[in-house]
Amino acid sequence: MGNREVEAFLSHLAVVRGVSAATQNQALCAIVFMYKHVMDTELKNLKFGYAKKPRNLPTVLNAQEVQKILMCMLGKYWLVTGILYGSGLRVHEALRLRIKDIDFVNKSIFIFRGKGGKDRYTLLPQSLADPIKCQISIAKKCHDKDVREGFGMASLPPSLIRKYGNAAKQASWQFLFPSSVRCTHPIDGYICRHHIHETAYAKSLRQAVIKSGVLKRVTAHTFRHSFATRLLQSGADIRTVQELLGHADLRTTEIYTHVVGSRRAGTVSPIDLPEQSVIC
Repeated sequence: MGNREVEAFLSHLAVVRGVSAATQNQALCAIVFMYKHVMDTELKNLKFGYAKKPRNLPTVLNAQEVQKILMCMLGKYWLVTGILYGSGLRVHEALRLRIKDIDFVNKSIFIFRGKGGKDRYTLLPQSLADPIKCQISIAKKCHDKDVREGFGMASLPPSLIRKYGNAAKQASWQFLFPSSVRCTHPIDGYICRHHIHETAYAKSLRQAVIKSGVLKRVTAHTFRHSFATRLLQSGADIRTVQELLGHADLRTTEIYTHVVGSRRAGTVSPIDLPEQSVIC
């Protein structure tokens, strides 16, 4: 089989079977890999019908819905949610925060190696300053206990532990949200304390959403979407939002302009016009 048969198969997936764009792309990659590495033949200039990837707008929460969910959360999980919504972090970025990443003077949070391995700064919500200070105290007490028991090493990437060595025992390197138990580093083998797991937060969030009565599908990432939408609604520049979110491409950030309807330029629905005031 050559190009014609492969093209027919890929078009069949899209047109007849109606598979998603991701499924069709997976099939294409598998076929190209087989031809190149098994049959020692390269397929070139393939022409076939592409499955269209649906354009989905993100789910966002309004301020009242966020407040309802926060009221159903306690302690560190409440604070994690506050940081997700107040600073626009991804959940793994929030859980990986270290004490040294919080800058109360400049009112900023440093994100080390976010998505794509990029560092960035974002906002430190002033309403969360005191709760974060309390959480830092909790993390330091946990660290002091580890040191007294002969441990105290922070969980670091292999490249950093070789660079910093015993400096990893300093309180500044400890996670803001430490795990309740110590563990063995999977690569370097030393005993350390990691951060709380994403599944633990997801479970707490799911219970809070059910208890709050919010009927939207809410995940940790929903608060990041809500952060961006709220900033644009309040008049923030889209370039600033792009920088805070850590998007490499402005087009990724522009999706939130569709959510807030900024491109409608204040258009009023016909039913809301003055001459329609008799409608109940």
